[in-house]
Amino acid sequence: MAAGSGGPARSGASPRFDLPETDAFTRTYWDAAADGRLLLRRCGACGRAHHYPREFCPHCWSEAVTWERASGRATLYTWSVVHRNDLPPFGSRTPYVAAVVDLAEGPRMMTEVVECGEEDLRVGMALEVAFRVEETVAVPVFRPRGPS
Repeated sequence: MAAGSGGPARSGASPRFDLPETDAFTRTYWDAAADGRLLLRRCGACGRAHHYPREFCPHCWSEAVTWERASGRATLYTWSVVHRNDLPPFGSRTPYVAAVVDLAEGPRMMTEVVECGEEDLRVGMALEVAFRVEETVAVPVFRPRGPS
């Protein structure tokens, strides 16, 4: 799930540093994101969910992990407003909110908060997943969650 150049170099195009490198293992995750679903991995041995997806449980090291659809609900744990980033295409997005959220299922996830002014950000605020389409991939981001 590492961010990379977004795959093979495109002639005449600047490299992208915000697109994931998809492989056979993470394809399930990115295909679900393209359909508007956020996936986690859950361990069959210890029962804990984790994110980013790995082929083993980072808590007990079991390989008995399966994909699970996440609720898409989260709370804001921490954030930073980025005012300068020289890597393409981040420079054209500044300022943006880089954040860590606590997913309802337990794991923490690095992401971006969108559709929210920085003055409205609060630790513990309710968020919901949204997906930003970038070229051939949908990237999960979070926005404020309205009343249920």
